[in-house]
Amino acid sequence: MNKESLISEEIRKIAPEMDPLRLGMGWKTEDLDKPKILIESTFGDSHPGSSHLLSLVNKAAEGVSEAGGKAARYFVTDICDGQAQGHDGINYSLPSRDMIANIVEIHNNATPFDAGVFIASCDKGLPGLLMGIGRTNLPSVVVPGGVMAAGPDLLTLEMIGKYNAECARGEITEKQFDYYKHNACPTCGACSFMGTACTMQVMAEALGLALPGTALLPAVSDLLMKSAENAGKAAMALALSGKKARDIVTLKSFENAIMVHAAISGSTNAILHLPAIAHDFGISIDAETFERIHKNAHYLLNVRPAGFWPAEYVFYAGGVPAIMEEIKHMLHLDVMTVTGKTLGENLEDIKKSDYYSICEEYRSKKGVRKEDILRPYDNPIGDEGTIAILKGNLAPEGAIVKHSAVPKEMFHALLRARPFNSEEEAIAAVLSHDIKPGDAVIVRYEGPKGSGMPELFYTTEAISSDPELGKSIALITDGRFSGASKGPAIGHVSPEAADGGPIALVEEGDLIELDIHNRKLAVVGIGGKRLPEDEIERVFSERRAHLVPFKSKYPGGVLKIYSEHAVSPMKGGYME
Repeated sequence: MNKESLISEEIRKIAPEMDPLRLGMGWKTEDLDKPKILIESTFGDSHPGSSHLLSLVNKAAEGVSEAGGKAARYFVTDICDGQAQGHDGINYSLPSRDMIANIVEIHNNATPFDAGVFIASCDKGLPGLLMGIGRTNLPSVVVPGGVMAAGPDLLTLEMIGKYNAECARGEITEKQFDYYKHNACPTCGACSFMGTACTMQVMAEALGLALPGTALLPAVSDLLMKSAENAGKAAMALALSGKKARDIVTLKSFENAIMVHAAISGSTNAILHLPAIAHDFGISIDAETFERIHKNAHYLLNVRPAGFWPAEYVFYAGGVPAIMEEIKHMLHLDVMTVTGKTLGENLEDIKKSDYYSICEEYRSKKGVRKEDILRPYDNPIGDEGTIAILKGNLAPEGAIVKHSAVPKEMFHALLRARPFNSEEEAIAAVLSHDIKPGDAVIVRYEGPKGSGMPELFYTTEAISSDPELGKSIALITDGRFSGASKGPAIGHVSPEAADGGPIALVEEGDLIELDIHNRKLAVVGIGGKRLPEDEIERVFSERRAHLVPFKSKYPGGVLKIYSEHAVSPMKGGYME
């Protein structure tokens, strides 16, 4: 591409104030003629996944400079779902994703750049940046911010929810609980389990937007710093090639990402984020896409919360490239990536490099075999994927369950409905032992239009940490779950209660049939008595006639805007 055809050069001709304003912030005269690269990150003192990102930002800027460009550092700090848990702060979590995407759009479109480097580690930061990339169609390279180390005895943050419930029930002391809290996050980086943060780092690489082998690098390693520098150079190459984000990311790219998602038993929140990201790329993926790809996929990664090892061990096993090698025959190897090469070419290049030997060097220090972390394709942990889309008269548009984390006893169950109109009411009932085996704890009005679709992490942990309840009840909600959640948790029920979905019509004592194998979630009885489908529909019609219309509790601000414009959970919960 001719430098004169770069969009930054076109804008300079239109806006003569551009040059003096840039000189006024310290640019040199020779910088004005260089390709302009936006470096957008979620750096800030908000949580361990973002507090270290400034060093990566500066390394990426060095890479841009070495390649002959000029970098501009922009920031859109994300919040921490962990710090927002247990209070109304978690209601802001999912809306923050869309606000981050909005800021990326504003930053780039107000002062157009020639390419971008996007740096984030965690739950909403990475999806928000990816949505912004698709929306602006900027030639872009993503730098995943790495993963933190585990604490003593492989302690990781997702275990805190379990210990919190145990402490509340008097099963461990406050002193024991304090020890766990003080040692669960020993370094910066994404929390060391396959929650939403680590899942979305893997998804960024699986989509072809991050350089090969850069997802889930140790956050305190020189390897991560080098990956940021290389990303700056790669962004410059993209700027000069004219290859935009939508030229790289296609429907095949998303299908690859979903196949990888199945192999790693990724967070259910990816079922919110990938459709929303695809929407901003002008691509449509829906619940059926996940169901089709997961249906017979092989689950290979023995990593928490569904498996044994902390997420830092993913890199020791060879990272995303090693995962892709195991499912290579299932992937679209002809998709393009930010390297300018296809996925297939990247995988071959990785084998010729020293990448796997570096992984092995780290792994040998831990005394663990690769096969302990990443199973071979022909010896999987499971061969039916890791998530299922359930449908029925309770969830006509669908609901999501991570069946790889569900006890086999709960794959088919007939349960008594115990509906609650908020998480606070539900968790109080669980901790006070008001919930009994055979109950279906239904938490509604927690979807996007209801309360911003918060995570119900503490409720799931209170249930799964109880040996009896964890194998005998189900949690069903139009809200969502933390990527750390495990147990019989069914979320994203659509349509949501605030939108008049059937979940709003359920009453105490209704019979709920859960059948994961047959993908069914339905009300099959009223008042403890099984009834034919047409009779259930008749009762639902009567209840709907008396249903009090939902009224938002948010008189103004971000949550009001989000609740008024968010689509259903199964569509991705994005604003339109």
